[in-house]
Amino acid sequence: MSLSEARYHDLVDAAQQLIEDAFDDSGLDVDLENAGGVLTVRFANGSQLIVSRQPAMRQLWVAARSGGFHFDYDEAIEAWVCDTSAERLGELLGRAAQEQGGEAVEFDEL
Repeated sequence: MSLSEARYHDLVDAAQQLIEDAFDDSGLDVDLENAGGVLTVRFANGSQLIVSRQPAMRQLWVAARSGGFHFDYDEAIEAWVCDTSAERLGELLGRAAQEQGGEAVEFDEL
């Protein structure tokens, strides 16, 4: 069963808030901007990590220096999972933060 639009937006809102909180708690020097459903993380070196909603497909998209990734929400495990690699959102974000910011950031709840 696919997600209802309301549940989809609630899940994306929650994920984006968890991402913001993790970066805020990390002490990493980043600028966060959340506008129009797009969360942009700007690192001190100028690179960006962009987390955007794709409501028509009920997906969460991540653009990182290492590429673009599409995530579907898996109700069984209550997690966003990459549609090509099965990597969880938190794992990818942790790797991207390390690659782009030079510091590990924990996204335990994603």
